[in-house]
Amino acid sequence: MKMDPNFSRVLHVELTTGKSSVLMIEDRHMHIGGSGLAAVLYERYGVLDAPADDPRQPLIFAIGPLTGFYPLMSKVVCGFRSPYSGEWAESHAGGRLALSIRFAGYDALMITGKAKQLSALIIGSRSCEVEGVTYLRGKDVFATGKFLRRFGKKNSGHRSAIRIGQAGERGVAYACINVDSFRHFGRLGSGAAMGFKNLKGIVVSGDGAFDLPEGKAYADMMKDIYQDITETGKMKKYHDLGTPQNLIPLNELQALPWNNLQKTHDDRVDNISGETFAKQLLLRQVACAGCPVGCIHIGLLRQQFANEHEFLYKQVSYDYEPIFAQGSMLGITSAADVLALLDETEKLGLDCMSAGVALAWAAEATEKGIVSKEETIVDLKFGEMKGFLNGLKFIATGENAFYQALSRGSMAAAKLYGGEEFACVLGQEMAGYATGEVFFVASAYGFRHSHLDTGGYAFDQNNTEKDAGKAVEFMLEDERGRIYINSMMGCLFARGTYGPEKLKDALTAAGFGNIADNLEAAGKYIQKLRWQLKCKTGFDVDAVKIPKRFTEVVTWKGGIDTGYMDEVATLYATAIKEMAYGKE
Repeated sequence: MKMDPNFSRVLHVELTTGKSSVLMIEDRHMHIGGSGLAAVLYERYGVLDAPADDPRQPLIFAIGPLTGFYPLMSKVVCGFRSPYSGEWAESHAGGRLALSIRFAGYDALMITGKAKQLSALIIGSRSCEVEGVTYLRGKDVFATGKFLRRFGKKNSGHRSAIRIGQAGERGVAYACINVDSFRHFGRLGSGAAMGFKNLKGIVVSGDGAFDLPEGKAYADMMKDIYQDITETGKMKKYHDLGTPQNLIPLNELQALPWNNLQKTHDDRVDNISGETFAKQLLLRQVACAGCPVGCIHIGLLRQQFANEHEFLYKQVSYDYEPIFAQGSMLGITSAADVLALLDETEKLGLDCMSAGVALAWAAEATEKGIVSKEETIVDLKFGEMKGFLNGLKFIATGENAFYQALSRGSMAAAKLYGGEEFACVLGQEMAGYATGEVFFVASAYGFRHSHLDTGGYAFDQNNTEKDAGKAVEFMLEDERGRIYINSMMGCLFARGTYGPEKLKDALTAAGFGNIADNLEAAGKYIQKLRWQLKCKTGFDVDAVKIPKRFTEVVTWKGGIDTGYMDEVATLYATAIKEMAYGKE
């Protein structure tokens, strides 16, 4: 199959009827792919005035034009109406899914409707089937994965299995979608969006083929990019210790959240540092399909299950964010205990970050006497793993009214029980960077409420002067630069390789000169469209509030300057409204 530079090829599956069709979405030079294509599809097929659980709402998985052409173009964007916020949202994941979709012959999958029974969707280049899997109800992510591998075996090529756990089936607001065991569509409730459709899993078989460009230009560009990634040392950090390398530096900067952000430094950080994980628990590094880096770090968890020295051995992936959320944020200072919590989180199909930060709020609420053991059932105490292990299960099962509230997010629970001032929520439960004012604003307002849409944390670290205008200009430009990568569906680790000019050259060499020539205009169009959709689906720019806990943070620079933070927030809100509405 030859890639069409003018159209994106989308497989639309309507689960209510079981029918599927191929859509050809025009103006590829404007939507590019990935984030842009997902936004265009929601603009056309989404239902703006209906909630997230309405069967008509589309669940979208989109790749980019360079997927399969170059290294690290290995991500997929999942676009959906968020059960957490009610707004248009997206989450990104690696694994094998991107290449599976490419070799199946599509630029995106769009799923609407609701299956009559719990089902799995099985897709290949020449096939699309909906299989009943009622026997998988209640099964954890790993057991589900083993069953799903039975499907699609007749097809050759890359095969990817994505699935949800019990949390997604129940509609937990921060349930995630597991991708090929070690990657995730993690934040804002994609797992619940999938569960709303009675969809337990999706298997994509990349059993087709596509043509690579002829001539010397593409071969030279491929070689140049590959050498830049593998021979310059740019990726050494990500392969060696990986993102957990950040723990000690952020702790030294007094920017690592501990104990529900009651402090930003703890001398015991060495016990959960990237170095300790590597020395004590690292089993292997693996890579997403089409990536030569190998940044996925797999730890070996050894658990005794009987008195006579009987042990289970489990492979658990870890990164900086999971270690923050279910390590330092919970006061856990044992690397093995962090892995145990992450393993349970994986099985249940929960977003590790929201689940960890929510339990951190619950632990502090317990300390302050706002909630009692009658609500928590078990002791939730900072530094004690076993209570949190049970708390994760109770969130997924909705064990009682307290955990049902907590499953909607820690702020939802705080509004019922009290403790809003120390709920660490910036749109959703915080990401692991307590770097200061700009990061807090960027997260509170941002599209994904994390460190991924803009480098606000980097601005805090690299700028000593308090210039709100400069900060907002940085956030908007950095966001647009990331949109280029996220519409190509490249890994953000490679943004130092794939700058705008290199992207243009790579696109031209791959046969997408029309996109290359229009890259700046497309970036502005996609940025504006995403904000328009977010606001049309319920985001109220003027209602954003940063909880009190974030004003109490002390970093290497001292206390938070609330006046400066308010100024940054006001200017950023104005810029968002200008993009979304064309006026303030």
